[in-house]
Amino acid sequence: MPVFRNLLCIVITLFFFASSFAAKIINTSSPDGKINFLLSTDQSGLFYQIRFKGTFMADKSRLNIGFKQGGMFKDNLVISASTTDKLIDDYNLIIGKTSKVHSECNRTVISVTEQAGTKRMLSIEVRVFNDGVTFRYMIPKQHQLKSVEITDELNTFNLTQNPEVTTLFRENYTTSHEGIYTKAKLDELKADSLMDMPTLFEFPNGNYMAITEAALLDYAGMYLIKHNGVLESRLSPLPGQPDIKVKAVLPHSSPWRVMMIGDRVGALMESNILTSLSPPCRVKDVSWIKPGKTTFPWWNGNAIPDTSFAPGNNYETNMYYVNWCARYGIEYHSVVEYGLHEWYVNDGAGFQPGPNADPSKAVPGLDMQAVCDSAKKRGVGIRVWIHWKALYPKLDETFTQLEKWGVSGLMCDFMDRDDQEMVNIQTEILEKAAQHKLHIQFHGAYKPTGLSRTYPNEFTREGTLNYENDKWNDNVTPDADINIPFTRMLAGSTDYHLGGFHAANKKTFKVHYTRPYVLGTRCHMLAMYVVLENALGMVCDAPEVYIGQPGFEFLQQVPTTWDETRVIAAKVGKYLAIARRKGSDWYIGAITDHDGVAINLKLDFLSDGNYKAEVYSDATDVEEYPDHLVKEIKGVTKGAILDMLLAAGGGQVIHLHK
Repeated sequence: MPVFRNLLCIVITLFFFASSFAAKIINTSSPDGKINFLLSTDQSGLFYQIRFKGTFMADKSRLNIGFKQGGMFKDNLVISASTTDKLIDDYNLIIGKTSKVHSECNRTVISVTEQAGTKRMLSIEVRVFNDGVTFRYMIPKQHQLKSVEITDELNTFNLTQNPEVTTLFRENYTTSHEGIYTKAKLDELKADSLMDMPTLFEFPNGNYMAITEAALLDYAGMYLIKHNGVLESRLSPLPGQPDIKVKAVLPHSSPWRVMMIGDRVGALMESNILTSLSPPCRVKDVSWIKPGKTTFPWWNGNAIPDTSFAPGNNYETNMYYVNWCARYGIEYHSVVEYGLHEWYVNDGAGFQPGPNADPSKAVPGLDMQAVCDSAKKRGVGIRVWIHWKALYPKLDETFTQLEKWGVSGLMCDFMDRDDQEMVNIQTEILEKAAQHKLHIQFHGAYKPTGLSRTYPNEFTREGTLNYENDKWNDNVTPDADINIPFTRMLAGSTDYHLGGFHAANKKTFKVHYTRPYVLGTRCHMLAMYVVLENALGMVCDAPEVYIGQPGFEFLQQVPTTWDETRVIAAKVGKYLAIARRKGSDWYIGAITDHDGVAINLKLDFLSDGNYKAEVYSDATDVEEYPDHLVKEIKGVTKGAILDMLLAAGGGQVIHLHK
């Protein structure tokens, strides 16, 4: 009998222990009811599930955040409160795929408290849109904690159905985010290797998910890793402090952890979820922010024709480019270097800053004031290139001088990190640049996170293998190009060194440091200006290469920001056709991989009325002569069907206007 009573006591104790963790499931749904984010707790802490159109895309997945003060936040957790409401946000974008955004989501804020130890508290804010699920940690100031050191976020993404993954593996956290993407089933991915974001997941039932983050401010960048068979997050560590990822004075919030979701991959490209999660514009006067296209003479080797002056870091060389821009409607000229020496004073080698580097001073022989003044008279803006390690120690004096000269913006290069320190440096650069009316192009930098809404003077970011590599290898092929819109571009504006007009095939391609070749057809290159979202499109080949060449008139016309974006046809890693509207004009770009493809284009997105369609297509002999194209002009109306025929590694562009 005593044994029975002891067993009964144990059973009763276990029952009440389990019941204390049987918290109700908090269900946050999308406005259209198709997506559900289910959150609860058990003995192991917080967990969530994601259901899309009745099917689980993510099964029991963990929300794990760890602190130096008290360890992982996962034991003896109780949901103490939750509130749900609906958010509606209508806003304008200066930089982006859409000029006007209407955003709706359902929001739940869940307060969670530890029942033992120091009884720490935090909140999980969940927002569910029609095109995705997002959550973030909010850490309030509390009696026992005024500041925290975050050791990591080990959130898991327990995806169902073994989806096909398109991802970029990285060796470590110090990276320019440039490489060739890997495509494999989730269970085939190599374990314990960093994966960059966005990463795309293609489910066998025809649904899609991309994982990335939004509003990366005062925090460390996030990566994915497959650990013990399940995807987990990892944060970039602080320099010299591998065990600490974030230092924060409370209250503090993490960036949004974003799972973009759709039943067609084009819905992910059309989504504005990242900007909708970012803070509103913090730049009061935006009248000076003018996106456009720019030269980038470093790419073509500073090529100029035979001249009566000595080429170099001087007024005459730069004015050759400025005059060409003025004649052909290119908005900006970039002053970069000549003879592998920067335009600014530097005693370092290989573009690396020396101890006396000073980007507030031009090299002898280069009168920057005269260049800027002359360019302004011709309606051309001047941009400059600066290594971030040369810029940051002299940030205020450099920006003051650039504004005094009349410089419009700059490329900030070689950043190659996304730890909290670097994230804060980039935010400071953006904020101070706006004070001096300077736009920013981040190079060798991490992905965008929607902050072009907050700081619209951020025109574009690199963070991808691109045509600059054509100067020294043949890695950037049409097969590499086609992966970018399905991965990196989901995060936002994608700098890609566009404009190479020496097209080549595999047999004819040669590595040229000056006047490089590009792989794929000329129509493929033209289409990249529409396929990629990029507020600062480069026209980076030598000026004389464009003059009189077929297709150059399209580069003069194509905008760099858009009022509307529609994905017409898409197959991951194979082909893509996108239509983008500016005013009443539509621009359509289509690219393919190494295989040719035919796409039936239905013009059902047009408004009523008659349109003229200027169509640029691969020529019939493009396999031998990749620069050849055919231009046709057709009359079309809403609902008409155009047959797009793309050659291997080819493309097509169409300009539709009334």
